[in-house]
Amino acid sequence: MRSFGRFILFISSMFVRRESFMTYVKLVFEECTKIGVNSIFLVAIVSTFIGAVTTLQTAYNLVSPFIPPYVISMVVRDMTILELAPTVMAIVYAGKVGSNIAGELGSMRITEQIDALEVMGINASSYLVLPKIIASLITYPMLVVISAFLSLVGGYLAGTLAGVITPTEYIYGIRYEFVAFNITFALTKAYVFAFLVAAISAYKGFFTSGGALEVGVASTSAVTNSCIAILCADFLLTNIML
Repeated sequence: MRSFGRFILFISSMFVRRESFMTYVKLVFEECTKIGVNSIFLVAIVSTFIGAVTTLQTAYNLVSPFIPPYVISMVVRDMTILELAPTVMAIVYAGKVGSNIAGELGSMRITEQIDALEVMGINASSYLVLPKIIASLITYPMLVVISAFLSLVGGYLAGTLAGVITPTEYIYGIRYEFVAFNITFALTKAYVFAFLVAAISAYKGFFTSGGALEVGVASTSAVTNSCIAILCADFLLTNIML
């Protein structure tokens, strides 16, 4: 409870003594490149293989002759949009981006760069952390959309090349009884997860004390706590929205 209260105070401290608007615009663009653009390749690889494996495993389990083949891609579509793209990718996102944020801020803390900013009258939490959270809120939902698309493409390639479903049946299953609200649900989860990963990782890195060993511990703790928060938020959002 004490850590949670400290975390709330940390978040609220970002909105006092802010810098000029144009300063944040420049910082947010830089963070979008580091957080979002540099994660596209990893997201693409993981998403394509997840879609391919999900398609083959779904086909393996649907052995009844009374189940039409297009059900395979329909199941893959719903699994991808509801869970795989927003939640599984959030775990990957926490491992890559969360550890980087915690490591960067932790290194700045132990080398007294954050203390130097405070001495110069700059609100370090607002200057360093707020652009990272905004960039995460901008880029992670985009990564989820890319992930969902590539996952379905991976499923199409794996299913048709393996001969478990024809291209026509796969496309028909993707379009069959599509529920538009599932997109809203996935993007809602994406925004929540983006905030949790960036905020928790920044909190762990910002309050690092000690040396290089403690920076590594903070990075590991950031990933662990982010993953736990993602899973808890996933359960709550699913229970509330579905």
